[in-house]
Amino acid sequence: MAILFGTQEWADAACKELNESQAYKEAAKNWEGDIYIIVDPDPSFKHRIINYFDLWHGECRSGCVVKDENEKSPKYRIWGPFTIMNQVLQKKVDPVQAMMTGKLKVKGDMAQIMKMPRAAVELVNCMTMFETVFPD
Repeated sequence: MAILFGTQEWADAACKELNESQAYKEAAKNWEGDIYIIVDPDPSFKHRIINYFDLWHGECRSGCVVKDENEKSPKYRIWGPFTIMNQVLQKKVDPVQAMMTGKLKVKGDMAQIMKMPRAAVELVNCMTMFETVFPD
């Protein structure tokens, strides 16, 4: 069954997959920091969606949808237009490559991110373990 992106159900499914993934646990065992993943509108998508994940040493302690970006103060923010985020979720674009080329913007400790690129890849892998649909 497909899960609607930008819903609490989607955030819960992503968090569940992260917590069940041995590959993510290993890749992110030294990761410390919560994160916003923000999908910005573009010509093909009119919504702005902010997902929050509390990630700590290979575990997702919580995940939720945030309406106001000022609601939390995560250590990291990754954002980009819907088209790029969708391509990342479909595994058509490598997330680390997208960050390095500026297709996705990053705020936070880039040195930490670059030390653990596999954690970013495994994060995306977990988010693709279930079928996602996007709101109209």
